[in-house]
Amino acid sequence: MSVPASPTPRRDAVVEGSGPAGRQAPDYRLHPALERLSGPSATLEIQARSRQLQAEGKPVFKLGLGQSPFPVPEPVVDALRRHAADKDYLPVRGLPELRDRVAAFHAQSGAEGRCAEDVLIGPGSKELMFLLQLAFEGTTLIPSPAWVSYVPQALLTDRPIHRIETTFGEGWRLTPDRLDRACRQVAGPKLLILNYPGNPDGSTYGPEALEALAEVARRHGVIVLSDEIYGPLQHDGRFVSIARDYPEGTVVSGGLSKWCGAGGWRLGTLCFPRGLAGLADGVAIAASETFTSVSAPVQQAAVTAYTPSDAIQTYVARSRAVVAELARDVTARLRDAGARLVEPRGAFYVFADFTPCAEALGSIDGPELAERLLRQTGVACLPGAAFGRPASELTLRLSLVDFDGKAALEALAAGQSVDRAFLQRCCAPVLQGVDRIAAFVKGRTGEGPSVSTRNGS
Repeated sequence: MSVPASPTPRRDAVVEGSGPAGRQAPDYRLHPALERLSGPSATLEIQARSRQLQAEGKPVFKLGLGQSPFPVPEPVVDALRRHAADKDYLPVRGLPELRDRVAAFHAQSGAEGRCAEDVLIGPGSKELMFLLQLAFEGTTLIPSPAWVSYVPQALLTDRPIHRIETTFGEGWRLTPDRLDRACRQVAGPKLLILNYPGNPDGSTYGPEALEALAEVARRHGVIVLSDEIYGPLQHDGRFVSIARDYPEGTVVSGGLSKWCGAGGWRLGTLCFPRGLAGLADGVAIAASETFTSVSAPVQQAAVTAYTPSDAIQTYVARSRAVVAELARDVTARLRDAGARLVEPRGAFYVFADFTPCAEALGSIDGPELAERLLRQTGVACLPGAAFGRPASELTLRLSLVDFDGKAALEALAAGQSVDRAFLQRCCAPVLQGVDRIAAFVKGRTGEGPSVSTRNGS
């Protein structure tokens, strides 16, 4: 439901009561910051619409919400069972043992020299990033495209935002020159949100690119919030954090939702450098007055997730293998349909630009393209506009997650190879959804059958 356009109090609502005329609802006003938001999170809204359409008996290919298709690793689930009776409040900053394991986890990718004292545990990285923006007084720098909630969070905290454009030719990645120009344009403290591998595009930064960005950030005294939630899902398994090159100014964000399949468990982490202990204290104070602490059983289970083991390493490696091959296959199919894409290098997303097909698609924009795909093909996806791109741009983000991740992992455990035949067996709904998009586009460019002919609907 969209937020009302004006904070004017409602005076016309009537509540049914015992009297014949009912009772007037109390007056209220929405906070002005909510006026600046267009409505609920786009990813959650598309998931709700998908479920509603399915409840109506309509076929839906759910390529909207980026929820991991893989089950939580069994050792982690076992740990949750063992601690199900734990009922005490844990420290605001989190279970000390878990904080120690998180610091060690991030040290493997470059955030070295940090310990349990530098880590905060929260109910999802989303909440922690919001509280970080709340605690930080300054301008938030956000590259475009970017995850759907960075900008709304800055708006809710009433922080000024400076968007930094990127292009397809730049691989949708922030360049040192663009960051330098932005820093020269913005006075005062600055917080750069850097997400890699990226949502919505699946691209990432190599070591040289991170080193160059770190040099610019250091020169301008920028704090970097490095959102590394997809780090373990970088397809080549060689993820590197910008904290390696900019240790004094990088706050690392992570959690269990993507690489561990535990989105609904709501556990996220922030790892601060020692020199930003005051900022960490500010976030902890805000946490103490809001969520208090994360569920004790979930934190205990997370200790197992963050403890290196053969079982966890095998789980992550197999998950990476599936999403990497699926992304390659989908990229090829969409390119064949006329879209242009940057080759995904991590996570489970592709960001397709159908601008080359604009003339054939007619006078529609990105949001209308996504809406027509949902209504006419049953494919749920999100337009680039949800990620900060112009509405006129025909970009779509597809989440390659509509398949049985448990069955896929079991097939790999049984010795099957991740190839095209594997994808056809284990990831069929994603491929069918992508083929419907391709048919929709080709049917309008004259290169193939229309969706109705191809799908018999």
